[in-house]
Amino acid sequence: MSDDTTPRYTLKSPEEIARMRDAGVALSRALYAMRDAIVPGKTTTLDLDRIAGLSLERDGARSALLGYKPSFSEVPYLHNTCISLNDEVIHGVPHARRTIREGDLVSLDCAAIKDGWCADSTISVLVGKRVGARAQKIWQVTRDAMYAAIAQARPGNKMGDVCGAMQKVVEKNGMSVVRDLVGHGIGRAPHEEGLDVPCYAGSPADDVLLVPGMTFCIEPMVVWGGEDVCHIDDDPWTIVSADGTIACHWEHTVAITDDAPLVLTAPARK
Repeated sequence: MSDDTTPRYTLKSPEEIARMRDAGVALSRALYAMRDAIVPGKTTTLDLDRIAGLSLERDGARSALLGYKPSFSEVPYLHNTCISLNDEVIHGVPHARRTIREGDLVSLDCAAIKDGWCADSTISVLVGKRVGARAQKIWQVTRDAMYAAIAQARPGNKMGDVCGAMQKVVEKNGMSVVRDLVGHGIGRAPHEEGLDVPCYAGSPADDVLLVPGMTFCIEPMVVWGGEDVCHIDDDPWTIVSADGTIACHWEHTVAITDDAPLVLTAPARK
């Protein structure tokens, strides 16, 4: 019989983590295929979505987002990826009329499933050679925040160490972490309960002790200005910065092992 102290998350065996790594490799290939296909002024976000789907298929995987139906939407999600531009924080919907332009900051987000196991990752891309200083800085700060958090994902630490590392990097650079959105547990499903990963310290998640077998997504969501976010009118998916300033998103799926953190969505070594 369980009680309130029983963990709600599921621990993964080394073999199960290896299966998640397989999904992560396929996902990484798809994300970088999208990045490499961008031609400023020509490529649409829907073009990139199709490229991701084909790449995953070649690796025996599929998108875990396609057909996903959260509680806030009346219909399932109809795309392989989420592609967010500039002031869009997350969940931008691919569209045939959305062309990627020189100077854009583009976040490419996808979750993959292969042989019943999931991985989730986001990379952000600075498009072209004429990229503004703000875009360059928030790209670097968000990426640095993710890796600072990953470095804390070790047994014996607590989730607050991971979350606080993200927050520290972002706020020392004068930017804001989004507090209304969190990273999450992952495994058989793209979102598993019990392992929230906020972008800041000070939430109830802080006291969760990190132990081998945990798998979760570390995903700093950063805004140049204030922390508040909102939805675009008549769009249940796309979330933008409330003050209209540029935003950025990076994400890796990570496993807690006996020693160093294992990044399951890192590109495969050649």
